[in-house]
Amino acid sequence: MSLRIACDLDGTLADMDSALQREAERLFGPDVDLHASPARRIDSAEDVEEEIAAAPNESTQATDGPQVTEGAARRALTRAELRQLWAHVGQIEDFWVSLGEVEAGAVAQLMAAATRHRWDVIFVTQRPSSAGDTTQRQSQRWLQGHGFECPSVFVTGSRGRVAHALSLDAVLDDRPDNCLDVVTDSKATPFLVWRHRRESLPPGVTQTRIQTVFSIREALEHLEQMTTTRLRSKTFLGRVRNAVGL
Repeated sequence: MSLRIACDLDGTLADMDSALQREAERLFGPDVDLHASPARRIDSAEDVEEEIAAAPNESTQATDGPQVTEGAARRALTRAELRQLWAHVGQIEDFWVSLGEVEAGAVAQLMAAATRHRWDVIFVTQRPSSAGDTTQRQSQRWLQGHGFECPSVFVTGSRGRVAHALSLDAVLDDRPDNCLDVVTDSKATPFLVWRHRRESLPPGVTQTRIQTVFSIREALEHLEQMTTTRLRSKTFLGRVRNAVGL
């Protein structure tokens, strides 16, 4: 049977970060920096929602008032400005269609690999709605525009529950907590697509079933290895090896 794979969008394939930075500069001027605060990570809708909802003493000082980065003229957004930015994004016509790719050509590479290996691929996201088409339709249009034909998109929450309900084999996501949900709630293999420094990986990730990769290309290589292993296990010799525990 072919692999069943789920792939996250924002931060994994789609570059929400650059789009938010662009809109932040339009609203608050060229001196703002979405990532001026070293403790703040905003690559996906979940990151924004968590930052907005955080109590003042749970986050960095930069969220409570204007903070200028040391040795630079750019400053972090306050939490109030981040709320205003998020509300502004919701009013932009087809905002989710306007995003670029984190890795140029990654969507087309995923499409090519899925076609070659006959994978079943779905895309999952927690994007809120914006003006224009529904979030699902915008996401489908974005994927089609970057080379993935007839994409299936679920606008949903827990990656783990989706992986369990659909008997998925693998889930690609850029958020460690989403990958941990997959480990907890399903038998799928989560691939953490980590584009930050290796040493900044959250503690404990390497002690779980989470597989850390640093690009979509690397993730595809692992998925192709999974495919090869599955095909070998279906041969007579493979079935004998499985039976005797080799």
